[in-house]
Amino acid sequence: MSSAPPRGRVLAQGRYLTVVDDAGWEYVTRHSVTGIVVLVAVTPARELVLVEQHRTPVARAVIELPAGLVGDVPGHEAESLAVAARRELIEETGFEAGSLVELAAGPPAVGVSDEVVTFFEARDLRRVGPGGGDDSEDITVHLAPLATLEAFLAEKRAAGLAVDPKIFAGLYLVGEQRKR
Repeated sequence: MSSAPPRGRVLAQGRYLTVVDDAGWEYVTRHSVTGIVVLVAVTPARELVLVEQHRTPVARAVIELPAGLVGDVPGHEAESLAVAARRELIEETGFEAGSLVELAAGPPAVGVSDEVVTFFEARDLRRVGPGGGDDSEDITVHLAPLATLEAFLAEKRAAGLAVDPKIFAGLYLVGEQRKR
């Protein structure tokens, strides 16, 4: 994923996405985005910071790790992954990280998109604002105690929400990082 022209033949182009045919393989790419960051943030009280927002493609609210696009803000197209991660965490959750540790990067949907997500652990959190996202977002922030995370997520599923599996990937990556 990059702001470079897509490989192959453009089949359709919208405001944010381009559908491409590359030698018979159709996929989606985002224009004007250079990456995606996902944040695993645990408060000093051992609560995982999660966000809830409606996601139109799945027609329901989803519980997710805070995340966002890199290079999509006019005037900041060349921002680094870490700068975007710091910005997105504050914007979506109202928490600021004392430090960020890059954990891993990879494609989450290799059959349909060229996106690459980069996971960061957000350490030494402190509340600096309300969160909730920017003017285009309607985000609810949840602080889920790690000790009862499974029950929290089960409750949300029972209420009809979807749970993004990147939550589990992020927690695994944090555990692996701490083993080093």
